[in-house]
This record gives sequence, C-alpha cells and structure tokens, in this order.
Amino acid sequence: MSEFTNVSVVKKANVYFDGNVISRTVKFADGSTKTLGFMQAGEYVFNVGVPEIMEIQSGELDVLLPNEDWKPVKGGEAFNVPENSQFKMRVHTPTDYICSFV
Repeated sequence: MSEFTNVSVVKKANVYFDGNVISRTVKFADGSTKTLGFMQAGEYVFNVGVPEIMEIQSGELDVLLPNEDWKPVKGGEAFNVPENSQFKMRVHTPTDYICSFV
C-alpha cells in the first residue's frame, strides 16, 4: 500500500533527539494510530509502553531489541518491539519509517 486513505493527521510534529528524528501521527477511522517518521543517521534509544511494529520504508540501520543481539534492518523490512521495553537503533543512512501501535 503506497498511501493511506480516510485518515486524520495531527498537525504538531513529534520531534526527538534535537530534530534528528521527526514523525507525524496519523489516526485511522477504526481508532488505530500510526506515526510516519524520518530519522537522520545516528544512535537512538527509545522507550515504549505499548507494542509497536516498525516498518522501514527506506534506509539502513541496526536494531537492538530486549534480550536479542544487534540485527541489521533495511528498507522493506520490519521488526516488532515488545510492550514496556526499551530498544536501541544505530541508523546508518537517512531512514523513512512507519510505526504502528498494536
């Protein structure tokens, strides 16, 4: 799917890590929420409350999920983040992503 239809977008951007990670919140008619974001190269640590699915649209990074080893991820791939956890990313190239809150 190359686009979402029948959604609303929150105007205010989510800005993290001095502007190196920016996303916009998209709300769907069924009540689900996603963020569409972009990350500059760098190392980042995120804390999550609810489970997430991170779909990498383009770019290359390594992710360190709880109780796992570093794993390479590139455009077209995804990974799941468990609830109430922390994960790390080493972003190697500018990366476009979609985060779905499960």
